[in-house]
Amino acid sequence: MTDQDLARRAVALLDLTDLSNGLDETGVERLCARALTPFGPVAAVCLWAGFVPQARRLLRDTPVRVATVVNFPAGGDDVMRAADEARYAVLDGADEIDVVLPWRALAAGRREVVGALLGAVRAVVPPGRVLKTILETGELKTPALIREAARIAIGTGADFIKTSTGKTEVSATPEAVGLMLEEIRVCGRTVGIKPSGGIRTLEDARTYLALADAVMGPGWARPETFRFGASGLLDVLIEAGGASP
Repeated sequence: MTDQDLARRAVALLDLTDLSNGLDETGVERLCARALTPFGPVAAVCLWAGFVPQARRLLRDTPVRVATVVNFPAGGDDVMRAADEARYAVLDGADEIDVVLPWRALAAGRREVVGALLGAVRAVVPPGRVLKTILETGELKTPALIREAARIAIGTGADFIKTSTGKTEVSATPEAVGLMLEEIRVCGRTVGIKPSGGIRTLEDARTYLALADAVMGPGWARPETFRFGASGLLDVLIEAGGASP
């Protein structure tokens, strides 16, 4: 695949993200405008929950979905708080919810807390809205824990499993994504994957798409099953695709 073809393919798989502490209404306007690229729309914008209504207004009559985050970034174990965050985000019009799995609880062997929190969030995210579960693989570290997190997330109804918040020292890695894809392949239903955090170059995009193609088959990676979570990738893709950023 040429660089140009790769870039144009990846644009449609991008969750264009701004979860910076300084995000404001002007920044949301800029983010939403950038979501409609010379090569077509990105899959979604991902931003803080308080900006969901504004993003919905700005992206009305476009195919771009609005995503927000829950239990983010710490991945705590307060079940009611996480469920309430998700409920209010859905009421405000969020199409997609990215919830952080309580990874410290998992590492401590408290699997019942993990299942309870993810199940409670799933219960308030209705059919037609997408739930992505963030495993925080860079903090789980071991293949065994990454696989276990993926299985619990899938078992509690995640539509996607996502590597990272992007707020930790280690975010997405090919090794973690490979493990997650293997769990998806054997789970018996359609579940997507979202490499997120530290994805900045065309070669990064190539690596993760090649992994998906190898494990799941060519053509599997489409917006319904594959997303990039990135704040800095779009300009690289547009330039590689043959347009000015």
